[in-house]
Amino acid sequence: MTRKKDLARLASLSGLILDQKLAVLQSLAAEREASLQRLRDLAQNNPGKYETPQDAQVALRYNRWADARRADINITLARQTAEWLDARAEAKHAFGRAEVLRQLQGKEAK
Repeated sequence: MTRKKDLARLASLSGLILDQKLAVLQSLAAEREASLQRLRDLAQNNPGKYETPQDAQVALRYNRWADARRADINITLARQTAEWLDARAEAKHAFGRAEVLRQLQGKEAK
């Protein structure tokens, strides 16, 4: 009887750990997606033709600013992607552990 209780307790704990890892993964994925959306937004705000030289100067200044902003976002995105990949690996590990314990509980019940 102790083995069943131990497995149930371990399965419960592994389920909680899995939930926590998945919550972290979801949060990191949302942050990463927000950065990707900021990059997409910068790509869309590029005017095509310029009526006057002043319009061209404004566009040039904007493009310089947008390039600097893209560089900042790309650095952030690289960090976020690395964190997201680490969190995904941890979530996979937690899922595997929870699944094995669930299977062991099923075998114990038979």
